[in-house]
Amino acid sequence: MKKWLIGLWASLASLHCGGQQVQPSGLVADPAFDKEIASLIDGEVPYISVEELYDQQSGYIILDAREKEEYRTSHLPGAIYIGYHSLDKAQLRDLPKDGKIAVYCSVGYRSEKIGKRLQDAGYRDVVNVYGSIFEWVNKGYPVIGEDGKQTKKIHTYNKKWSRWVSNEQAVKVW
Repeated sequence: MKKWLIGLWASLASLHCGGQQVQPSGLVADPAFDKEIASLIDGEVPYISVEELYDQQSGYIILDAREKEEYRTSHLPGAIYIGYHSLDKAQLRDLPKDGKIAVYCSVGYRSEKIGKRLQDAGYRDVVNVYGSIFEWVNKGYPVIGEDGKQTKKIHTYNKKWSRWVSNEQAVKVW
């Protein structure tokens, strides 16, 4: 019995590290991509997988925390552009504080930062899309271009980051 309690305590203790959420595992298909994401984010905002968001998209207000050029190239269906460096605060005025909000960017770094700002501003149900648009495209889910039609284009920020888009059907732009 004592060993069981020690094992349970150790398991529970491993779930929290200084009050931070532990990095999820297996939310993206590529272990190297998962490791890269884990090195960039710290868990200040709860995560949602792209599969969960895809299945529940109608239940979420989806915010795109990339820059305008990236958004114009392609974005998730129904996503609202809010930006990162040039955060569009006007878009935030109409968001309900109790709405379910999913924030994404390229991999999850910028969306975590914007998600934290939303939490600090009083938004109560904010999640960060783990793997963000790169994993969305890797799973073969549709993205929408500036013309409102489905596209194969994905803005990968730069050549270095484009390696994390593994979907061979995707047309990488940077």
